[in-house]
Amino acid sequence: MDRRTYLSGTGTLLATGLLAGCSGGGTATGTLATSVSDQPGDIGDFESCIVTMAGLWVKPASEETTTGEGKDREYVEFDEPQEADLTELQGEKSQLVGEESVETGEYEFLQLDVTGIEGTLSDGSDANVTTPGEAPLKFNQSFEIREDERTHFVADFTPVKKGNTGYIIQPVASETEVRYTEETTTGGNATDA
Repeated sequence: MDRRTYLSGTGTLLATGLLAGCSGGGTATGTLATSVSDQPGDIGDFESCIVTMAGLWVKPASEETTTGEGKDREYVEFDEPQEADLTELQGEKSQLVGEESVETGEYEFLQLDVTGIEGTLSDGSDANVTTPGEAPLKFNQSFEIREDERTHFVADFTPVKKGNTGYIIQPVASETEVRYTEETTTGGNATDA
């Protein structure tokens, strides 16, 4: 079984469990709106750099217990895979890729489930672009999900040249941010100016 098949199967199960847990028994929820953006790095080398994301993981903050164990990370699958061209998301621009109902509480980090990257360099040749270790992109930014509020998590990352072998997409911690606003009705995929 390859990584994508495994993630697809486990993602569906985890997303179903997470969302079911949010909607049943009066459990309080809030909205997690996730956007992506790109800070310079080596994006200038690219004509296009399209990143496909199938969902995300969130890690609830560990509760202090006698065993010292907390909850594992939870997967939220997007309704459909989202694509973002990093060459179009420089500076203050960002693109909304997911808006999901998530259980309220404190979370330690967010990881994006990157399922594909297609890079074309400025000279028209294909670029080999991967995530570090071909693992999810991890953003070590803590955040809260608040009842009837919208948590806007802006995950910033960029391609960085790695020797002569290609590029690695790396999170940019200094540009990743979290904002909180009152719940409003929004829809669809949007790009913020």
